[in-house]
Amino acid sequence: MVPLASEPLFYLRGIPFTNTSLNLLLIDAIIVGGVVAINRKIKLVPNSLQNITEMMIETFYNLVESVAEKKTAKIFPYFMSFFLIILLINLSGLLPGVSSIGFFHGSGHEKELVPLLRSATSDINTTFALALISVVATHVMSIQTLGIKEYLGRYFSLNPINLFVGFLEIISEITKVLSLSFRLFGNIYAGEVVLATVSSIFAFIFPLPFLMLEFIVGFVQALVFSMLTMAFMAILTTSHHEA
Repeated sequence: MVPLASEPLFYLRGIPFTNTSLNLLLIDAIIVGGVVAINRKIKLVPNSLQNITEMMIETFYNLVESVAEKKTAKIFPYFMSFFLIILLINLSGLLPGVSSIGFFHGSGHEKELVPLLRSATSDINTTFALALISVVATHVMSIQTLGIKEYLGRYFSLNPINLFVGFLEIISEITKVLSLSFRLFGNIYAGEVVLATVSSIFAFIFPLPFLMLEFIVGFVQALVFSMLTMAFMAILTTSHHEA
């Protein structure tokens, strides 16, 4: 059974460093290393890696532009950053050895395997942090784009009806954090439980369809989180006069 909480590998002054934290750091290192490597090899006549990168960026940029229009330049970096990091974290959980290579803790019948690596998005702390960053960045961008007066005007008004609507808007902003975090966490954690259960019964061939399904789920969840962030940013940076 996959534990709900991530397992600590060691402690730094009483603060646990978990296997999901290690997974997140490795994914960050891969992304930063990949960006540096691609930047060093950019040429007027692109190679295959540069071609694939440019094609992917252009596809997603056009997607964001179809929704955000003039605000694409501000929103696209957030969209792409969320998509890349969540996608790579999700897919890293499907690699051989992840969640299965580690050390045993305890003794006798209470001995349990503590994996060295575990998909960070299967930890509610990670998904909650991503959701919080998404919502906070959205509101900061809204203030920078509209100004503090019009931003506050969305939530506070002397008109009782508008004030009540503003109160509902504040509640909806809080629920955004919960919905974004629990949707991502629930899908990835459930996938880990399914794979662990199936793999413990059938070691070969039979788990392959489930791996393919989790590959699709990992891609879709990364895209959903990113597109919802893009939509929230596009809406909150749109003036009432433009709407």
